[in-house]
Amino acid sequence: MTAPVDRMGDDGAGGLSATPGAGRKPPLQFWQIWNMCFGFLGIQFGFALQNANVSRIFQTLGADIDTLPILWLAAPLTGLLVQPVVGYFSDRTWNRLGRRRPYFLGGAILASLALLVMPHSPWLWFAAGMLWILDASINISMEPFRAFVGDNLPRRQRTLGFALQGFFIGVGAVVASALPWLLANVFGMSNTAEPGVIPDSVKWAFYLGGFVFLGAVCWTVFTTREYPPEQLAAFEEAARPGGAITETPHRAPSSFRAGGLAWCVAGAAMLAWVILGGLDKQLFILAGGGIAFGLVQLLCAWLGARDRTGGGLYQVTNDLFGMPRVMKQLAVVQFFSWFGLFAMWIYSTAAVTAHHYGTSDTTSAAFNEGANWVGVLFATYNGFAALAAIVIPWLARRFGCRRAHLASLTLGSAGLVSFLFIRDPAWLLVPMIGVGFAWASILSLPYALLSGALPAAKMGVYMGLFNFFIVIPQIVAASVLGLLLKTFFDGEAIYGLVIGGVLMFVAGLASLAVDASAEPGATPS
Repeated sequence: MTAPVDRMGDDGAGGLSATPGAGRKPPLQFWQIWNMCFGFLGIQFGFALQNANVSRIFQTLGADIDTLPILWLAAPLTGLLVQPVVGYFSDRTWNRLGRRRPYFLGGAILASLALLVMPHSPWLWFAAGMLWILDASINISMEPFRAFVGDNLPRRQRTLGFALQGFFIGVGAVVASALPWLLANVFGMSNTAEPGVIPDSVKWAFYLGGFVFLGAVCWTVFTTREYPPEQLAAFEEAARPGGAITETPHRAPSSFRAGGLAWCVAGAAMLAWVILGGLDKQLFILAGGGIAFGLVQLLCAWLGARDRTGGGLYQVTNDLFGMPRVMKQLAVVQFFSWFGLFAMWIYSTAAVTAHHYGTSDTTSAAFNEGANWVGVLFATYNGFAALAAIVIPWLARRFGCRRAHLASLTLGSAGLVSFLFIRDPAWLLVPMIGVGFAWASILSLPYALLSGALPAAKMGVYMGLFNFFIVIPQIVAASVLGLLLKTFFDGEAIYGLVIGGVLMFVAGLASLAVDASAEPGATPS
């Protein structure tokens, strides 16, 4: 963007500066916020191509319904490891590109390369590895963008900033999700799959996605500036009634170590039972997930105990134990929201092709027509999310973020459950309206509630740690969904969407338990 006007200017080193004596962070103009959020158009382009097409790619390369969840595990595990570390280092970075922008750019370059390679995966586990790389690269770009809004906007503008991010997410996802359908039906590109060979329509969608991802992120990188760390510290000191914040180091509680050990023992016992009693794929996945979760928990406890100075990378773990009360409350909301979303992403292709098109044969014309229609449905909900991003700030001002989030998630819940009762695929466009509102709200309102409760010096690391409560439900979902469907629903993928819808409503109810002081218009405590 051009040099800010009014009370802001360029500090001569690639950063923003406020007029001397300005105690509070000045507001940005609309087009400054627009440029600041534009990179999310590209990030969501890659994310939407991943969500709409990865299950299709896996099934084309030979995956069955029971295997899909474990193949998707790469994505949440990557976020669990990458985002807090990226957030930690971005809090401590300041160079010619600024604080957060080096991470936007690096992640965009890696993700664009992964998008070019993934549709050429020669076998199933290669594709799973490429998903790991792609998701890691998207995470490197994405979470610093969340902190970017908290860094640059005053508290009252953050709902607008996160909503505008939601708008670009919606626009990018509309085009990206519909690309295979558009390339096949408008541009006449081949949509035929052979065993182990991805259709040309999907390949070219991924090529275009890589170009858009890198281009949109570069727009934000080269048209925006950032406040230097010392200016952010001055703003925070002026905004808090008691002046500067002093932090007390938090140690990992002994119960956390005990919990990790319990998960490891339970997982190992189940694994032994599975091996001795005959290998069951879903129980094997569940046992492995329990052991992995326990090991991560023990590692966090060990890192926290090793910290003697209150600084260094060990402090990332201690920050987790000392996170603000509002963040703990929002963690519950995020858990159920993202469990529901993950169920939708995993099972939409399998559910629609089997329940509405009557086939699971990946080489059939009906399957590939249904898979393309899922892309259209994903484009539709993201399109409504872009429109909802305009409405949601008004709802939040009128009713508060918590009630607006409940209303949006209730619409999404009803949309997912209705898939069970709708038989004509064309009518599936209608419930996507509700899913779009839920998606737009998930991408904006929890962050608007959270950002006011975080210290500016740790905005990046806390935003990264907040991602734990996005990826942990996905790990749990990947571990148990296949088993639930096999045990209670005869393996029918459509019930994965029903489970997701029910849990999305639970998330809406949980949002009412978040402290009212977290509302953007409230006085900081």
